[in-house]
Amino acid sequence: MAGRVAVVGSYNQDHVWNSRELPQPGATHFGDYSSGPGGKGFNQAVAAARAGASVGFFCALGEDAAAEHARRLAADERIDMHVEVHAETPSGSAGIFVGDDGRNMIVVAAGANAELSADFVSNEMASAEVADVVLAQLEVNPEAVVAGLLAARSEGAISILNPAPADAATNERLLSLADVLTPNETEFAAMLARHDVVTVDADEVATIGDSQLHRWCRQLAGSASVIVTLGKHGAFVSHPADLRRGDGDDCYRVAAENVNAIDSTGAGDAFNGALAAALSAARPDAPFADSVRFAGRYAAMSTETAGAALAMPTLNAVLSRFD
Repeated sequence: MAGRVAVVGSYNQDHVWNSRELPQPGATHFGDYSSGPGGKGFNQAVAAARAGASVGFFCALGEDAAAEHARRLAADERIDMHVEVHAETPSGSAGIFVGDDGRNMIVVAAGANAELSADFVSNEMASAEVADVVLAQLEVNPEAVVAGLLAARSEGAISILNPAPADAATNERLLSLADVLTPNETEFAAMLARHDVVTVDADEVATIGDSQLHRWCRQLAGSASVIVTLGKHGAFVSHPADLRRGDGDDCYRVAAENVNAIDSTGAGDAFNGALAAALSAARPDAPFADSVRFAGRYAAMSTETAGAALAMPTLNAVLSRFD
């Protein structure tokens, strides 16, 4: 792969506690602690870079140890950093709790991520190398996300919006600027309720029939293709009838790979970064399903290593495992 991916998003310093099981409210468990790089934006940028793309990362940082760490790691990963510095605001951080079964709970403090400005993103993207794919999430100022998606439109790039975390607002303008939406089942259920489509339990999304899921996706997303990631149940894909992106069907499922998962913390970010990398390098006539399948395999392998950004596999590792 040799496409160009621009990621507009967050950097967080992750603080991770591992214990035998996730604690219930009021309970205390013993466990192990570690700290490392994270944030959905940075995780996805690392995934896209390790999956073979040339990556530019547009973000906001404070002037602190976490910011220095971010810059060093980006250099190690050959990621081109575009940083808006907010000296009076700490860099973003996250508290992550992981059980032995791989499930996790996460609380994020936005810090400088919330200060990322639309003007900075617009100006930096205009002066940077033109991207084939622009990928954004919702852990930063939403106006900065809009600026990134607008830049994608002006450059003729594919725009991917990962509507995460689940409690982030998604308005009609944001959705209208996305060529591809990539919610997981929790984010999908939240969006359906927020946009008055239907109320559904996130745990039931994977069991709902394809035709019903497809109808909900079309009500929610309009002209965007939707990939609902479903963990161990794989992914569901829904296209507008007039834009199947090289696929033969309006909707279908891609099965999950059988792996030995120990930590799912960055799996969604792995999927998004790998999807962006695959789409950036895909032939114009290549089936969209090929990129989805690669992203699913990449995400599955990421769960076999503890951590987030640094758990992302390399392109060669994925190709050796599955091809």
